[in-house]
Amino acid sequence: MSQLLDIKNLKVNVGDKEILHGINLEIRKGETHVFMGPNGAGKSTLGHALMGNPNYEITGGSIEYNGEDILEDNATDRAKKGIYLSFQNPIEVPGITLANFIRNSIDQKTGQRTRIWEFRKRLEETMKILNMDPEYADRDLNVGFSGGEKKKSEILQLLMLNPTLAILDETDSGLDVDAVRTVSAGVKEFQKNEECSMIIITHSTRILEALHVDYTHVLVDGCIVETGDRSLVDKINKNGFEKYMKG
Repeated sequence: MSQLLDIKNLKVNVGDKEILHGINLEIRKGETHVFMGPNGAGKSTLGHALMGNPNYEITGGSIEYNGEDILEDNATDRAKKGIYLSFQNPIEVPGITLANFIRNSIDQKTGQRTRIWEFRKRLEETMKILNMDPEYADRDLNVGFSGGEKKKSEILQLLMLNPTLAILDETDSGLDVDAVRTVSAGVKEFQKNEECSMIIITHSTRILEALHVDYTHVLVDGCIVETGDRSLVDKINKNGFEKYMKG
């Protein structure tokens, strides 16, 4: 598999405080990497820095995506190149329907106008995977959606946009067992594309139960303190993060 993302010695500030203290990470096409760690470890900071959020200042290191330096790219440029970030708490956007938001996003990414009938057919098929009521497509984006429907909306966007790198920031937080199962099914559908890679940021491991995981990273105090395979998830489930906190 060829390399998709190469991060070297990445340092990130939020305000005057350094949150990430030199992250090194390589992700090849088709891989799924899980980031776990206690609250405040810097997991979400990593996701936002990769997406180009201007509130997260990169003070050192490099990010190469598909062999190209993207440090000077803004969030829009990175999205067009195939990077997608889901939100922990998706915001409500009155005035634009979920369907129109997704269609416009696809148009911006591809630079071409999407044929409406082809788009609607694919949208309906994808909503079935997520057990979403089709009427949500014509409702304003996330307005009046439950927490579970907002998270399904994020995964719907993921599947419709089909990015080459998806960063899921605690997509399973606040969801009941059934909703986690449904969201996990959507993520599993995305994993079928061997050209696409994924970073899953999570406190819980429920969403991982049915998913393929290549690497698990433990992030503590802005540093990756251990990397392993799927089995590291089970160790954390059993023992927590205490031994890493002491280190």
